[in-house]
Amino acid sequence: MSNLAQRVIFGVIGAVLLLGSVWFSAWSFALFFAAVQMRMLWEFYRMMREAGYKPAALLGGAISLLIFIGIYLLSSTPTMYPLVPGSSTVYPPLQETFGSSALRIISPALLALGLLLPTILIMREMAAWPRENQAFSPFANVGVALLGLFYVSLPMSLLSVVAFTASGYDYRRIFALLFLVWCSDIGAYAAGKTFGKHKLAPKISPGKTWEGAIGGFLLTLVMGWALGFWLTDIPLAYRLVAAGAVAVFGPLGDLAESMLKRSVGVKDSGRIMPGHGGLLDRFDAFLFILPVLALLQLLFG
Repeated sequence: MSNLAQRVIFGVIGAVLLLGSVWFSAWSFALFFAAVQMRMLWEFYRMMREAGYKPAALLGGAISLLIFIGIYLLSSTPTMYPLVPGSSTVYPPLQETFGSSALRIISPALLALGLLLPTILIMREMAAWPRENQAFSPFANVGVALLGLFYVSLPMSLLSVVAFTASGYDYRRIFALLFLVWCSDIGAYAAGKTFGKHKLAPKISPGKTWEGAIGGFLLTLVMGWALGFWLTDIPLAYRLVAAGAVAVFGPLGDLAESMLKRSVGVKDSGRIMPGHGGLLDRFDAFLFILPVLALLQLLFG
């Protein structure tokens, strides 16, 4: 099968699974992206092993899942913490399933885990010391394990912050985010192929150009405007700010992952999708976009 045929077939399959999981329910959304997040973290740790590090992959994966579950439950528990006076940041339902006690249980547990995690990872290195055939300090393994959680797991977990509104789970917001990301990629590709002359970051990604970046930015803004016909409850200014954040931070996330791959000498982060590479290759833009969108959500609702 040709590479193009593989890209088309597996791209369609992946898109159906993605959109179907997001649309069906909050639970299918959570299960799908929890699996995606853990696979992305595994791909990150695999690349780090290629570079000679030995991160705690199993422990990191377990903690990654706890982070996703914790933020999901916190985002779906009724609380109001507007960070800007007059804003309406409300995180809703699952009250009938978990009750308000979820917030009181999960918050201290996540805090304790965050405080103890470096100690746990260092104790792991102490138990394995000295490691054979590793030139790095054992603390480098601790740093890589923590970096994976902060670079991959925490940003992807913030999808729940974007997905929940005062009325509950809203699949349209995740669809809108996907459409914005896709428009950024399509606009950048089309404009870069047609007008691209000035390299954006030639040492990291020689194919990216400033013309492509501008084309992606403009098409993403157009999509942000067009989403008003569907997301009538979100003002135009908010949609354009979100679109601008996607258009700016999405390419930065892609460049960051390209730099990571070049630094360890791999072409793709994984092989889970023939013709498309790994999931980290597919969702790298989200790692820079989601913290910005989650912050905007917390600030302005």
